[in-house]
Amino acid sequence: MGIRLAEAVDQDAVEAIVKVAYDPWIPVIGVEPLPLVADYAELISEGRVYVLEYDEVDGLIVLVPEEGTLLVENVAVRPDRQGRGLGHRLLAFAEFRARSLGLPAVRLYTNEKMTSNIGLYASLGYRQTGRESINGRNAVHMRKDLRPEFDRV
Repeated sequence: MGIRLAEAVDQDAVEAIVKVAYDPWIPVIGVEPLPLVADYAELISEGRVYVLEYDEVDGLIVLVPEEGTLLVENVAVRPDRQGRGLGHRLLAFAEFRARSLGLPAVRLYTNEKMTSNIGLYASLGYRQTGRESINGRNAVHMRKDLRPEFDRV
């Protein structure tokens, strides 16, 4: 099982995973989550989408380098593959990418009503840094500062 940069041929699989992963949140938050309205053809062509695959694409992560941080714009795993640590693996990959780009932190945002996601991110070392309204959705911003490689044991 590996993580690689998505290619145009992966677009249908990426969009299908995003749809099945985020559709259940629509009744919870009352609108489509932002990942459902993203342009994956553009994101893939910009080199921002990475896929995790075994025999097929099982998950994805969208990464956007910013000044001083790497933004995790979206992380999604096929529902039948959830609970196997794939989301954790994708987030660990984001930390690896941030370090390889010389960035000291990873940040993300999620809807305030997605409390299970907030709890998961907190358990992985992310801390809340703020809240804001984005296109009628209330977002919780979270950040994880990365220790330098030589500090890790």
